[in-house]
Amino acid sequence: MEIIIHGTGAMGRLIKETGENHKDVKITGFADELTAETGDIIIDFSHYSRLESLLDYSKNKSIPLIIATTGYSDEILKKIEETAKKVPVLLSSNMSLGVNLLNDILERIVPVLYENYDIEVIEKHHNKKIDSPSGTAKTLVETIEKSCPERMKEQYGREGNRKREKNEIGIHSFRGGTIVGEHSVLLCGEDEIIEIKHTAMSKKIFAVGALKAAEFLIGKEAGIYTMKDIFENQEER
Repeated sequence: MEIIIHGTGAMGRLIKETGENHKDVKITGFADELTAETGDIIIDFSHYSRLESLLDYSKNKSIPLIIATTGYSDEILKKIEETAKKVPVLLSSNMSLGVNLLNDILERIVPVLYENYDIEVIEKHHNKKIDSPSGTAKTLVETIEKSCPERMKEQYGREGNRKREKNEIGIHSFRGGTIVGEHSVLLCGEDEIIEIKHTAMSKKIFAVGALKAAEFLIGKEAGIYTMKDIFENQEER
């Protein structure tokens, strides 16, 4: 498997290091701007400002693409959808297999519990993270909203004097130190709390997940894929 890495930051370097230690992986490109790199797939851990040119490159070269960058606009999302008509694109706000299993769990339990439980989402990251809430937190909220038959109201943080509304989803962000990433979903009922939590101890889990996603995406038809598709593919085997 020949991989082009787009983004030479901390995650890009970690994927390069992890890939080079994998006998079935060859890194054929490692850059912030792609010009003449060739390979079986592109893994992107760059910055949302670089996505437009990356999408053009992927489409023009017919190279499958994994996008792990977050913080992009609705306009870029539309361009991602257009690119996915030509090549397979796997879109994920978090490459951790554990986080994506958390989403799967929410899809199953939220429809059962939402009516009698208040739902709060808490995310924690290092002090250098720019976007807030995290892309992963937004995905968790989206999963919760899709799993609720009633319309939910997103409440970012809390201040002042106002009672919590029944159909709110509280969303809270913390930034400090070197926290790799922590996401919690609390379902708070009468006299009990159910908490589902994922803590990343290092960024290596994202590199492992990205390589797993690359193995899955190569050879797929054009379209948008998610990490959930990887789990479903494994269940079918």
